[in-house]
Amino acid sequence: MHICFLTHEYPPLQHGGIGSFVQALGREMVQYGINVSVVGPGGEETEVVENDFGVKVYRLPRPSWKIGRFYQNAKNINKKLWELHSQHPIDAIETSELGMAFVDANLPAQKVIRMHGGHHFFAKTLGKKPAFWRSYQEKKSFRKADHIIAVSRFVGEETRNLLRLGNRKIDVIYNPINVKKFFRADSQKVLKGKLLFVGTVCEKKGVQQLVEAMPEIVRKHPEASLDIVGRDWVDPKTKESYTEWLKNHIPLDVKHCVNFVGAVPHDEIPVYIERAEVCVCPSLMESFGLMWVEMLAMGKPVVGSSVGPANELFIHDVTGFLANPYSPFSIAQNVNSILSNPEKAKKMGERAREDVLKRFNLDVLVIQNIEEFRRICGK
Repeated sequence: MHICFLTHEYPPLQHGGIGSFVQALGREMVQYGINVSVVGPGGEETEVVENDFGVKVYRLPRPSWKIGRFYQNAKNINKKLWELHSQHPIDAIETSELGMAFVDANLPAQKVIRMHGGHHFFAKTLGKKPAFWRSYQEKKSFRKADHIIAVSRFVGEETRNLLRLGNRKIDVIYNPINVKKFFRADSQKVLKGKLLFVGTVCEKKGVQQLVEAMPEIVRKHPEASLDIVGRDWVDPKTKESYTEWLKNHIPLDVKHCVNFVGAVPHDEIPVYIERAEVCVCPSLMESFGLMWVEMLAMGKPVVGSSVGPANELFIHDVTGFLANPYSPFSIAQNVNSILSNPEKAKKMGERAREDVLKRFNLDVLVIQNIEEFRRICGK
């Protein structure tokens, strides 16, 4: 089989959960004899071709047009898809919610959308009206899709309702975790009171509420400090940095114990997780929550969010904690509970890793994905 993923965020370019997912899955699929290609816009004037452990990555030239850049991107992508198809027929093209909008409908490959959380999904989360242009693209993209996969039941059903997909079949396959990369953490490396947030520093990740929870946490645990690891988000309209905005809204009495680390390579994330006593990611909404599972995989006590798909990933007070992400007090309560009960936290972390090994192990889920593609492609 030849599977082609469309994404602009394949590592090591600036990326989020989708880029990490495609890389992890693609590298494993290659080991099973599957031809995996990745196509997407790059940042150079000319095309860059890479071989990432057998995954063929095509980073297309950045658009030169000042107007209609999306059209130029689409034109470049379709040209590359036809070129690859002529060399080795593509069986399936997979992309996220918006990505199929301008793919040539005549390409004789199965068109697969994997829901990672699209524009309508996150607009609803933040109580915003969907933007006309992105809304149009997303609806057009789904009309072209032959098959739909969701990374959680939650994102699948929410998107079904928002886009009025009716009774269209939506298969659920959870995102896989590389449990070798996210290994069992060494408890001897824990820094007392160290809290860790990992994710894009933006409104929907709940980092503002976490910062607002710090005074209550520090009041009970004066040794507590917070590392915020992740890339900054810049408002496309105002060009304002969310990180800078957040720095100006940190309560004065805890400014000294909130540290903005910035973006770090994905391979370095386990180092930060290992030395954290508590991992706190109270996201206002996630389609899956890859970072939660990566933290759980390392046997860490994790405070997640009581909204969204987290209850599919871990059980409150058994393998993790679910806080109300809109309530700084709820976040602080859960963090303080862990800091005050280290033995309970240790047992919770052990149960969490066991659960991840059974349900989210890359070795298990790569087989599930391959079987899904075989079914889709009639192989």
